[in-house]
Amino acid sequence: MGEMQKNLQGPRHRTSLKKPLWVVLTVSVTSMLLICAQMFPRHGKSSSCHGLYSNRGCEDALSSWLPVHVRKFTDEEIAARAVVRDILRTPPLLTENSKIAFLFLTPGTLPFEKLWDEFFKGHEGKFSIYIHPSKERPVHISRHFSEREIYSDEVTWGRISMVDAEKRLLVNALEDPDNQHFVLLSESCIPLHTFDYTYRYLLYSNVSFIESFVDPGPHGTGRHMEHMLPEIARDDFRKGAQWFTMKRQHAIIVMADGLYYSKFREYCGPGIEADKNCIADEHYLPTFFSMIDPMGISNWSVTFV
Repeated sequence: MGEMQKNLQGPRHRTSLKKPLWVVLTVSVTSMLLICAQMFPRHGKSSSCHGLYSNRGCEDALSSWLPVHVRKFTDEEIAARAVVRDILRTPPLLTENSKIAFLFLTPGTLPFEKLWDEFFKGHEGKFSIYIHPSKERPVHISRHFSEREIYSDEVTWGRISMVDAEKRLLVNALEDPDNQHFVLLSESCIPLHTFDYTYRYLLYSNVSFIESFVDPGPHGTGRHMEHMLPEIARDDFRKGAQWFTMKRQHAIIVMADGLYYSKFREYCGPGIEADKNCIADEHYLPTFFSMIDPMGISNWSVTFV
């Protein structure tokens, strides 16, 4: 204790008061940055902000403390984002006639059609059905599914034709103004809840259930093509499940997009570049919505395997 008092009262203590001002400032700034790091932790780009917001929201919060370089948008991007903002400002029009559109992307006959028939029974007027058969015309056993096929084209796994089929389903469903939510399903999907539960859960949600996350490996960010620049940067590239549910505003935005879609049409496909098998339906919508409306999607899917 005596030695400690001697040190506190001796020359060392007096000289510490004469330290240059820049030392004090450096310590203060460093302390502030450490506090910011605790307030806005970054556990990798695929993490969520405490499970409430997308990781982009966390990164924005942290970057507000630090200087960042903002890329200048091209004229095409400015125009596209203006259209998106205008569409997002359009309030949802929910009425007693509002419906959910069920979009079936299938090679042919639906093996679980009878189960779906029981799911829809008694709820006529609250749903619409659209079927995109890519190989053969389905044989139906349910009146709900009869004559619900739309124009289809060849669909190849991993190619942009898969996204084209999804867009073809969406545009046909958008022709009915009562369709307010859109659900993409495969021929192997089955419902896990009652129709009433599904209807309320989806129709009154304020987000689209689109999975979007960062996969830093070769089957995720490694599929990004340099040709996608400048509109789609490597840091913006996302991955997610093909199957989604989407509110009407987002469905309209998908149909309005030509800029970002064209990048995936030209540069996302198996073998476009050596050792890169970019799968368009796993990346287009997750990347697109992460860039233009990250707070409007759930970042997770309601479809389970």
